[in-house]
Amino acid sequence: MNNTLPLNGLPVTPLALHGLTDSTRAAAEAFIAAGTAANTVRSYRSALAYWAAWLQLRYARALGDGPLPVEVAVQFIVDHLARPGSDGIWSQLLPAPLDMALVAAGVKGKLGALAFNTVSHRLAVLAKWHRLNTWDSPCDAPAVKTLLREARKAQARQGVALRKKTAIVLEPLQAMLATCNDGVRGLRDRALLLLAWSGGGRRRSEVIGLQVEDLRRLDGDTWLYALGATKTDTGGVRREKPLRGPAAQALNVWLAAAPARSGPLFRRLYKGGRVGTAGLSGDQVARIVKRRAELAGLDGDWAAHSLRSGFVTEAGRQGVPLGEVMAMTEHRSVTTVMGYFQAGALLESRASRLYGEPPPSQTLSDKPEVEAG
Repeated sequence: MNNTLPLNGLPVTPLALHGLTDSTRAAAEAFIAAGTAANTVRSYRSALAYWAAWLQLRYARALGDGPLPVEVAVQFIVDHLARPGSDGIWSQLLPAPLDMALVAAGVKGKLGALAFNTVSHRLAVLAKWHRLNTWDSPCDAPAVKTLLREARKAQARQGVALRKKTAIVLEPLQAMLATCNDGVRGLRDRALLLLAWSGGGRRRSEVIGLQVEDLRRLDGDTWLYALGATKTDTGGVRREKPLRGPAAQALNVWLAAAPARSGPLFRRLYKGGRVGTAGLSGDQVARIVKRRAELAGLDGDWAAHSLRSGFVTEAGRQGVPLGEVMAMTEHRSVTTVMGYFQAGALLESRASRLYGEPPPSQTLSDKPEVEAG
């Protein structure tokens, strides 16, 4: 039976009421990919490549053959998270030959257990993969959630802390800016560091996404720059953030050295200080932060995120209201931002200086005499 229907003289085949055609599924996946930040897409691909390799080695099964059972997610956790044995030696369940094969395949950087955050991320990617395929995710099972929660607590009790990048508070920032005296490169790096930090702790994806057209000058000491779609605000509505004082002045100097009417705000440099037309990548922003920290002789684990966490931490130190901080950073979760904010606030709290500092009302003559002997 021919189900083709004529429409304006053209044959049209009606779609099935249940299920998606391959073309519809591909179009939907294209929309999802286009709406996802490039760094996120890369991390998804990396995680799925690891899942594919691990599944093939562990179960002789291809990723995409169908939904994975809960037991596979449980096995993944115990294969990759280290735990202490009765002898105190930490180990993982993944057989050594499989571990070596994963490293040899290039999907694993080195032998040994994975960090808790890495395992959590790969489980989250697996869950998203199942949702895209309209499958039930094994990661939603209570057994998996309970195991992951207990594993995290077990590692914490054994002193395995989740690593966080070192926050760039005011003093490290000043030290890094002091190294920006190397010509055009220094002018660019100074403007980038100050915009990313003073402008609200911008993510590296937001920094590299800024275009010259996104700037609006109010006066010689104030700029507004517009954000479009970001990690937490995907609506695409342009939202302007202020850039004032030294940050605005550094931007003035950079734009004078590298004038442009359009295109990426921060661009690549070539030999002789020549400014190119291509914008920086996210990795290059991270390398700028690390290079300036190294030139300044700063110890720590520095990354692009250090600018964002440093802005929030320093705001806590200086007593800026949390609401104002979140209006600049555009954090959606109070829980996410509070860890950095509270750490900064405690640095300036009298509660952290109880020993060695007399109360403000107590003078030297008021102090009780200490009996000798």
